[in-house]
Amino acid sequence: MTVLVVLLVFFVLACVSSWLLLFDGARDALSGWWARIRARFARTGTRVSGGLARSIGAGGRAAAGVGSGVRQGLRRHRWLVLASVVLLVLPPLLVLGLRQRVVLPGFQGDDLGESQTMIAGLLRGERLVPPPPPPPAVFTTREIREERPEVVTADRRWDHVDADLQQRVLAIYRVMQSQYGIRMVLVEGYRSPERQAELAREGRATLAGAWSSCHQYGLALDSAPMRDGKLQWDMGDAWTRRAYFLYGELAEQAGLTWGGRWTRLKDYVHVESTRSCREARAARRAASD
Repeated sequence: MTVLVVLLVFFVLACVSSWLLLFDGARDALSGWWARIRARFARTGTRVSGGLARSIGAGGRAAAGVGSGVRQGLRRHRWLVLASVVLLVLPPLLVLGLRQRVVLPGFQGDDLGESQTMIAGLLRGERLVPPPPPPPAVFTTREIREERPEVVTADRRWDHVDADLQQRVLAIYRVMQSQYGIRMVLVEGYRSPERQAELAREGRATLAGAWSSCHQYGLALDSAPMRDGKLQWDMGDAWTRRAYFLYGELAEQAGLTWGGRWTRLKDYVHVESTRSCREARAARRAASD
């Protein structure tokens, strides 16, 4: 309703503006009427009253003249007026009539309402247990050795991950598998400061130095979807992209930070407990001072 009122006000203002711009007689009549009103109000005493009465009469005659001029102008410029009305009315009508749900690039538009409920229920329920890991060969394929060698030596022990983060990610895994048929696999959990410094120095997987990443506190982990027995990384592949964005949206529903939102370096595999990580960093700095 509010939108229709705004559109109506806009239309009326546009029509009045078009009337004044298109018809010289309208501008002249309005200007003359206003000048006479101001002149009458400038007088004092009884002349003001008399002048006001006369101005009202003159205003009525001017209004009648304006009305006649408007009719003549409309007849003379009827096609121009019609085109102006169509141009003013058509865009809002098209927006209202053809509007639809907009899905930004990278997001598949899935309705995650049920997923959010499932995650909340899982977090309130019994303690979730990590799923059986895939065969070790999954992490040592030739493709991984050539393109992601850091995965081969990564720590994938769930007991080195913060307990709260562990439960949140396992709830996400459960929803991904049961609702979307996508199996997620832990690629790396805890990361020592020495390994962090080495990866940063070599420019692999991270830009953060030692003790700057939440991995050092067990408050971050990396996951990847698995299809046909292989971990999937290619964001140019539609299935893989959908899997990672679902993973990221579910992570945010679970109260985690997803690396896919970062602007400096997109890290689609990464989720973390940002608040707990900040507290852990602050505690470490306080202990070292």
